[in-house]
Amino acid sequence: MADVSHTRGDITSHPDVTEMRDRYARMVGGRDVALVDGPVFLLGLYCATSPWILHYTTSQPALVTHNLIMGIAIGVLALGFTTTPTRMYGLSWAMCAMGTWLIISPWIVGESPDAGVVVNNIIIGALAVVLGFVCAATSAKSKSTPQT
Repeated sequence: MADVSHTRGDITSHPDVTEMRDRYARMVGGRDVALVDGPVFLLGLYCATSPWILHYTTSQPALVTHNLIMGIAIGVLALGFTTTPTRMYGLSWAMCAMGTWLIISPWIVGESPDAGVVVNNIIIGALAVVLGFVCAATSAKSKSTPQT
């Protein structure tokens, strides 16, 4: 019988080791905040559906449309973070601005909103600001550290 067992050697002797390391660094380099993509998407989904969950579709029709559009925008940002993270994490500051807008929007877009609507938008906005800061800080940290 022929000996077909493969012995494991050290990969440092492989002729393409530097190219493989560079490729691996490029592939993994932009995924530092992958754990935030899911919560951002869920936040957008909740923001879009919150008027129906909290039943203020008839009392605040302008805020219903507003939260639907903002929720879709946050969801699209999350999908962008997932598909092209190195290009999209620059928009994490935009998510912070969107969160700030969500906090103040009940008084600007809505018509004398009740406490439930206000608290809902404040919580959604605060979470958007926090997740945006997490994305921005992690992205900035990963860009400032040199990759080998």
